[in-house]
Formats: sequence, structure tokens, C-alpha cells
Amino acid sequence: MKTAFVTGANKSIGFETARQLAQQGIYVYLGSRDLGKGIAAVSQLRSEGLINVEAIQLDVTDDASVEHARAAIGKKTKVLDILINNAGIYGGYPQEALNATIDQFKAAYDANVYGVVRVTQAFMDLLKKSAEPRIVNVSSSQGSITLHSDPAYKYYDYKGAVYLSSKAALNMYTVVLAYELKGSNFRVNAVCPGYTKTDFNGHRGPGSVDVAAKRIVKYALIGNDGPTGKFFSEENNPETGEIAW
Repeated sequence: MKTAFVTGANKSIGFETARQLAQQGIYVYLGSRDLGKGIAAVSQLRSEGLINVEAIQLDVTDDASVEHARAAIGKKTKVLDILINNAGIYGGYPQEALNATIDQFKAAYDANVYGVVRVTQAFMDLLKKSAEPRIVNVSSSQGSITLHSDPAYKYYDYKGAVYLSSKAALNMYTVVLAYELKGSNFRVNAVCPGYTKTDFNGHRGPGSVDVAAKRIVKYALIGNDGPTGKFFSEENNPETGEIAW
């Protein structure tokens, strides 16, 4: 049975991603900053007959928490096949370049960028033991500098210096990580789930968590002949999914 670790998986898109992976017969470690909420999420999935799920306490902004999660999962499995870096924050308001505070930037980068680095580096040894290791960094088309430089982009006026720049930084990390793992069976991609109705955005998005999770799971399950080092947003490119950085 393949194994997967999904960060920030106790609710919304992360929870639905964990559900869909479990439905595929994958054993899913469900990362949650609040272990109680993680356990409640696992109970919900088990009530649906998905017994191949387990809660793991994880705060991606805390080195000790990441190390503890790695140790806990390492006691249960010697191989991790899929890592989905889903945990993240918006960063609060204001988001204007001239008004956002340094503390906002620090908090957003700690979760959205440094958190991904912490978790990825901590679990790399388990991933390297997989025959088909997959890393999906949950990004946003809002992190595309190309799109946000184009007045024709449908979200062109949805600017936010904190969140957008953190996702642009995550995208570059994805590119470099994929480059360093080239020539192996690793497939590392950034995936935008789309503008989805969740508490992350005050339930303003038009998309559903079901569709958003499907977009993430798709790249978690690609074969060894699949793409790597790419940026996908099916919301913005329904034909091939790939969008410009």
C-alpha cells in the first residue's frame, strides 16, 4: 500500500485531498496543527469506511513539530510515496505593498515557504525510498508573476503583496527542487487548486473542494513519465493545465 502525507489536512481542500487519496487505497497521514482537530477529521473519514487514515500533529512553522512528525511517521513506515505540502495561510490584512507589515510577511513566509522547506527536507529520506516519489506543492495562480503582469488576467485586480509574493517564492522553490531531483523518479510540481469556496477566503471562491482536491490528487498520482518542475492551474488553462510562472 502506498503512503501519503498531507499537511494542513484537517479541513477544507487538505481534508478532501486526504479523503480522495484514501479512496484510492493509499494510506494517508493527515497532518494537523491541532491534533484534536486532526483526530476528529480522521474519525469522519473512518465513519465513511476509510480506515487507511491516521492523524499526525504538525505545525509547519515549528522545527520541533516537524521533527516529531517525521519521527512518528518513520516509526510506522520506511517509505513515503507522496508528500502534499498543502498547509498555508493568507497573511491577514492589509495586503497592500505600502501598508502590509513585516510581521505579516514573516508569518506568511514561515507557513507558505519555510514550512514547505522544513517538511520537504525532513521527509526526503523516506521519499527517496519510494519507486514513484511525488511532491505536490499547493500553490496559487496568484503567485504567477506572468499572469499578474497581464491586465487581461481575470484576477489581475486581486493583488496582495504578502500572499502573492509568498506563493511566487514557493514556486521558485518548486523549480529548484525539481531541478535538483532531475534524472530520478521524483515528480515535483506546483498545483493551483483554483479559487475555491473555503474559510481560507471567507467562502468567496466559486469552486468546490471536491474539484480542487481532484486537481491536486491528479499530480500526486502521475506516472514516472509525467511532468516535473511545472506549474499547473486547470482553472486558468483547462486544456493542458500548465501556466506560466
